[in-house]
Amino acid sequence: MTGRSTRYVATVRGQKNSTPHTLDVQAHQGGQYSVTLNGTRHELEAVVLPHGAVSLLVDGQSYGVEFEEAGDDVAVLVKGHVSRIDVADERKLRLRAATAAFAVEGRQVIAAPMPGKIIKVFVKVGDTVTEGQGLLVMEAMKMENELKATKAGKVTEVSCAEGTTVENNTKLVVIE
Repeated sequence: MTGRSTRYVATVRGQKNSTPHTLDVQAHQGGQYSVTLNGTRHELEAVVLPHGAVSLLVDGQSYGVEFEEAGDDVAVLVKGHVSRIDVADERKLRLRAATAAFAVEGRQVIAAPMPGKIIKVFVKVGDTVTEGQGLLVMEAMKMENELKATKAGKVTEVSCAEGTTVENNTKLVVIE
C-alpha cells in the first residue's frame, strides 16, 4: 500500500528511563518508506533477504537487521547488538487500553475491540476469574491478542466460540 501512513509507538526494553518513541511510517513503492521518528524524517529502503534478515538503507547508510518476535516484544539484531523493543501500532494501543486492568464494579461486558477471529476461549459460564486473567485470544490484522478480565468475578455469559469471526464491539464475555 503506498502513501498510507501508520503510527507506531516503540519502547526499548531494559534501558533506564526508556521513553516511548513515536514512529510514523509511510510506505512508497519498491520497498521504500518515509519514517518520521520523534519528529525527524528519514528515508528508508528495505529489502528482505532469502534467510529472513532485512537489508536497510537509512538516509544513505546500510544496515543488516534481523528480527525475532518474542511475545509483545521484538528482538532486533543490528551490528551485533540485540535490543528488545515493544512495538505497538494504533490498533494494539487501543486493544491494550480496552483490556487494561483498572478497578471496575458491576456487570462487565468484554467486547471485541476490532473485527477478528476467536482463536482460543479459556473460560466457560460459571468460572470464577481474577482481574487481569486471560479470557480468550482473538486474531486481528494477523496478530493474536489476549483479552483479559477487567475485574474479578463470575463468568455469566460466553457469546463466542473458537473459530468464529466477530465484528467490532461484538459481546464476547460477561463477568458479574
